Amino acid sequence: MPLLNINDMKRNVKKIVHWAPRVLILIVAIFFFVFALLSGAEQYDGGLKGILMNSPNALPWLVLFIIVWIAWKWEKIGGWLFILIAVIFTFFFDVYETPVLIFILIIPLWVVGILFLISNKLNKKR
Repeated sequence: MPLLNINDMKRNVKKIVHWAPRVLILIVAIFFFVFALLSGAEQYDGGLKGILMNSPNALPWLVLFIIVWIAWKWEKIGGWLFILIAVIFTFFFDVYETPVLIFILIIPLWVVGILFLISNKLNKKR
C-alpha cells in the first residue's frame, strides 16, 4: 500500500480548510436562525401563527446568511466580515459578560473568519 505523498497531503489540507468554515458557519447560521424564529413563538400561542408572528426576530440572522454568501464567493472579504461580526457581537450583545456565549457564538465566528482567510491564502498559491 503506497503512502500518501506530500502533494496529496497538501491537497487534503486545502480541501479541509476550504470546506470546514463553510460547513461550520452554515451550522451556526441555521441554528441561530431557527432558534430566533422559534424562541418567541410561544408568546403568540405557538404553532405556525406564532412562528410567523415571531419571524421579525429572526431577520437579523438573515444578515449572517448574506455574509455566508459573500464569504463563499470572496473568501478574504468574508473572513474579515466574520471577524468584524464577532467583535461587534461581543460588545453589542454584551457577550463578554457571559463566557458560555463566547464559546457558542464568538469563537465559532472567529474560527470561521480565520479559516476563510487561510483558505484564501492557500488558494492564491495555486
